[in-house]
Amino acid sequence: MDESLNVLGEALKPCSSDPVTGFYRDGCCNTGPADHGKHTVCCLMTETFLAFSKSRGNDLSTPRPEYGFQGLKPGDRWCLCADRWVQADAFDAAPHVVLESTHINTLETIPFEILRQRALDMN
Repeated sequence: MDESLNVLGEALKPCSSDPVTGFYRDGCCNTGPADHGKHTVCCLMTETFLAFSKSRGNDLSTPRPEYGFQGLKPGDRWCLCADRWVQADAFDAAPHVVLESTHINTLETIPFEILRQRALDMN
C-alpha cells in the first residue's frame, strides 16, 4: 500500500465504515499497486452522481448481496476512482469531496484547486 497521506499532506482520515469503503475495504481511500482504478477520492454520494454512474455502466446503488455490497444511497461516503470523478465532473455530476479522507495520489489525476472547489471540508 502507498503511504497514507491525504491531499492536504496530513495523515489520511477514514472515509466510511458504514458502508465499508476503500479498495482494501479498510474504510480509507488507501491505494497501492493492485488498485488499478485508483479508488482514492472520498466523496459524499448524491442522487445525481449515482444516476450518472449507473448510466455509465457502474451501478453503485443496487445491492449485490453475493458480493457483500449493500448498495449506496445519497449521503453515503465512498472512495471513488479518480478517473470516474473526473468523468462525472465533466458532466456536472461529480459529488463533493472530503479532502482529509482523499488520498494524496489523487493529485496525479485531479489538481488540488479543482478538488478544493468541490470540497465539503473547505467551503
